[in-house]
Amino acid sequence: MLRVGPLTLKTNGLLAPVAGYFDLANRLVTRGVPGVPCRPQHLGGPHDIGDGTYGALGLAFTELLCPHSLLKESDKAMWRAATSPEDLPVGMQLYGSDPVTLADAARWAQDHGATVIDINMGCPVDKVTKKHGGSKLLCEPDHAVTLTRAVVQAVNVPVTTKIRLGWDDDQIIAHTLPPKLCDAGSSMVTVHGRTTAMKFKPSVRLEGIAAVVEAVKAKHPDIPVIGNGDITTPDDAAKMIDVTGCDGIMVARGAFGQPWLFRDIAYRLATGDNPPPYPRADRARCVLQHFENLARLRGEPNAVRTMKTRISKYSAHLQPWPGLRRSAQTLTCAASFRDFWHAGIEALERGESPPGAENLAASQA
Repeated sequence: MLRVGPLTLKTNGLLAPVAGYFDLANRLVTRGVPGVPCRPQHLGGPHDIGDGTYGALGLAFTELLCPHSLLKESDKAMWRAATSPEDLPVGMQLYGSDPVTLADAARWAQDHGATVIDINMGCPVDKVTKKHGGSKLLCEPDHAVTLTRAVVQAVNVPVTTKIRLGWDDDQIIAHTLPPKLCDAGSSMVTVHGRTTAMKFKPSVRLEGIAAVVEAVKAKHPDIPVIGNGDITTPDDAAKMIDVTGCDGIMVARGAFGQPWLFRDIAYRLATGDNPPPYPRADRARCVLQHFENLARLRGEPNAVRTMKTRISKYSAHLQPWPGLRRSAQTLTCAASFRDFWHAGIEALERGESPPGAENLAASQA
């Protein structure tokens, strides 16, 4: 188990705040994936959550939130910050450079259900860094510490920070800034193992994450450091922890289309083995549940439009399913979406190939 200030997480697998993707509808799907049953010889292991399974998700974060939009309560910001009693524990991640505004936004987040407040110091996107937010703060370490202290003093929930290794190879902060953020009150440091200049390629630098772990633990041994970057399989998660010594992992793009990944990671970290594959019929149920969440929260037309953009991510993990991506693009209403996925799930449960949308329509004519 992982402790973040006074908060105890059931697993050390964290879902990253990814703008435009991990909204409430998606997070609820991820949280709904059941853990893998414990084997008798594994009972009582470090990741046994007490209900006879190795659980899935430990902590999820909302999408990246703009403090100004949050305080104005714009429609877009309200959806990005949306949470529910089933969506716990949840962190709200803020970006910005003004301590007063960030502190006000943190109080808003606490009042609206945030279990944790995270300060983004790692986003490499120009529209964020040009406003001196995100990873641009790594170029102003004293100001990054000031921001952290201001937010810590403003709220009564744990405050965490997410960083990169530095702005570029000439401005590496792995050994210097992280301990200062902890001095200022950060209860956890998550580090993406690249510089801003690297964006998302080439491969993550595990040695850089290890440097952050070393620097934080030398001064704050009880504060967890979370590794982030290039985790798409349980083996990736195990390797990151083994090589870097980090306390847990955060998955971002690797969770696109496979919300059951945290189930697999929890089991791998607890037992050293990979679990039996999550059944394809259950994977298809995740897609349908994602749709139903969106339909309930944002309306059926929005749910249909959104799922058409998501299907490419899910499709890679549902094969073989002939013509899945093409068929999904032909679905024009909620009824056709439901019919298509119900038929697909039933076929998968029988061990058969799911029908294409055109075949299903012909059979129903």
